[in-house]
Amino acid sequence: MSVPTTAFNRHRELAETIRHHDYLYYTLAKPEISDEQYDALLREIEQLEETYPTLRTEDSPTQRVGGTITKDFSTVTHRVPMLSLANTYDETEVRDFHRRVTELLEKDSVEYHVELKIDGVALSVRYDNGVFQRAATRGDGMQGDEISANARTIRTLPLRLRCTDHTLEHLEVRGEVVMFKKDFVHLNEERESAGEKLFANPRNSTAGTLKLQHSSIVAQRRLRVFMYALIGDIPSVRTQQAALHYLESCGFTITPHARVCSDIGEVLEYWRHWEKHRDELPFEIDGIVVKVNALRDQATLGSKAKSPRWAIAFKFSSRQARTVLDDILYQVGRTGTVTPVAALRPIHLAGSTISRATLHNEDFINDLDLHPGDTVIVEKGGDVIPKVTAVDETLRPDNAKPFTFIAECPVCSSPLHRPPDQAAWFCENVACPAQIRGRIRHFASRNAMDIEGLGEAVIDQLVDNEYINTYADLYILFKRRNDLLTLDRFGEQSVANLLDAIERSKMRPFDRVLFALGIRFVGQVVASLLAGHFRSFDALKQAQIGDIVAIDGVGTRIAESVHHFFREERTRTLVEQLCDYGVTAAMQEGNKARKLDFFDGKTFVLTGSLERFTRDEAKLLIEKYGGKVTGSVSRNTDLLLAGAEAGSKLEKAEKLGIHIIDEETFIQQLPEIPDRRRHEF
Repeated sequence: MSVPTTAFNRHRELAETIRHHDYLYYTLAKPEISDEQYDALLREIEQLEETYPTLRTEDSPTQRVGGTITKDFSTVTHRVPMLSLANTYDETEVRDFHRRVTELLEKDSVEYHVELKIDGVALSVRYDNGVFQRAATRGDGMQGDEISANARTIRTLPLRLRCTDHTLEHLEVRGEVVMFKKDFVHLNEERESAGEKLFANPRNSTAGTLKLQHSSIVAQRRLRVFMYALIGDIPSVRTQQAALHYLESCGFTITPHARVCSDIGEVLEYWRHWEKHRDELPFEIDGIVVKVNALRDQATLGSKAKSPRWAIAFKFSSRQARTVLDDILYQVGRTGTVTPVAALRPIHLAGSTISRATLHNEDFINDLDLHPGDTVIVEKGGDVIPKVTAVDETLRPDNAKPFTFIAECPVCSSPLHRPPDQAAWFCENVACPAQIRGRIRHFASRNAMDIEGLGEAVIDQLVDNEYINTYADLYILFKRRNDLLTLDRFGEQSVANLLDAIERSKMRPFDRVLFALGIRFVGQVVASLLAGHFRSFDALKQAQIGDIVAIDGVGTRIAESVHHFFREERTRTLVEQLCDYGVTAAMQEGNKARKLDFFDGKTFVLTGSLERFTRDEAKLLIEKYGGKVTGSVSRNTDLLLAGAEAGSKLEKAEKLGIHIIDEETFIQQLPEIPDRRRHEF
């Protein structure tokens, strides 16, 4: 299909506009439009590309969402080796570095460019004629893994450069990919809720994310990249400082808080400042990097086998403190994981008061030979989460007793179970009060059933009043409408909104329902794999461990957990209740194809008042069966669903010759008609 000039020009205009607002939002943190306005621009360009697929290019803003599954990563040979830096923790060695530099350059003084040493993952990115082509990890310095599909999801990495200087056909830039502290904490909270192993620190989570096989998950983790190096000769760039300014003009986020120092004394002052203030940054740093500023001097100094002579990393020491382990407490997670927690005599460390630290599991405690009453070393070096790293046995009290893990759940007193190949103990009682709230919170969360208004405080009220005991009870909550009105901060409208949100959640796709169940070790990626392979709850109930582990990407531990979940009587009952209440129980397919064709790939606009559905309910139905709903009528609109008192959208649709349907016609095309009395929305 040929692309009309108007469509081509509009697509180009939208792409430039979206890139501009991406730069303002992600790089400068100075947004000029609302999220709603931004989403409208993105929807419009998506519609254009669906109508005219040839408009979809690799640097289009629509290509950041990810989704490609890569079985392995190809190897990339770096054109210029990615050398490591010599590093030191000693001020004397920094002065020795300065002495060597001045002697080799035969100069009395040298100007340095100093930068924060961001604790992330090194990335090399290549652009051809200003367009993103390839991204690779450092690897061994000579070769790395190509991770282009994952890198293009990073919003601070431009897919097309903003700078107009494209004299270089090829441009390579290097930087550090990071996860901000707040995003790291959020990610670990989600992993804990899913019963998955926690990341130790933001750097580990960044490295793990970049090597994920599904880039759509990478896109959700809010990685960022700070650029610090420009590979290639640009006549106007003669210093490291100028190189960063050039990168910034191209649309990159550069290493923040960098400065030029005229002597080594200023370098040391810079180090002391950030050693003191590093906790104020939104990301982790583990020192500073000192670079000779003049590129000509860098070339003169050259490199040794593994590191340049013109740069050194001056690192911070790990932050440690001693305190007393008063007791070992226990927390029960959403999936029943029982986690030991150190109750510490409060100490101030790295900008915060610490009185708790995770002890991970029984093996961790035994390896350290911890006894309540011990004097322990607590560390927060490069980590967001404090951890106990050692014991001073010389200070152990004479009456200290060896640690023994509890045998019963500290909340419901059910016997604990430790699988033979795992380090954690579990409470198997899904009705355990400690699990009820957590399971419901997970079930209602954004990436699961996305039930708006069902926050932690509301869940606590519902559980405390015994209106719900499982997440399946949410779908009969409408029977307690009058009781809900008696709760704090609940009125007619808020109750109606909550019940409507619960009803809409029934139409979530099967993979999200599967994720929402809270099966131990089943995160979003695994839920998607299971849904795509088994297609329904009925098939999963019959699956054997061998059937599950045969799926690429699903290991034995996950397979055993899934098999156990669908064999356990209480959890099978929960799933059956969800199915009875109308929650999506299978992938949409089969003999409904003819009616699905009416929706699949079509763009709808809604106008006027509907009798049978709310606008949101109609929108969910259209999306469930493969359609899309936009807010404005255009030549790309396929159908207009018009209710009573339709206004200007109806007039515009008539002028453009767009197919108009009423609510009755819409209902006739539905493969199945939801029943409001059964709350099947």
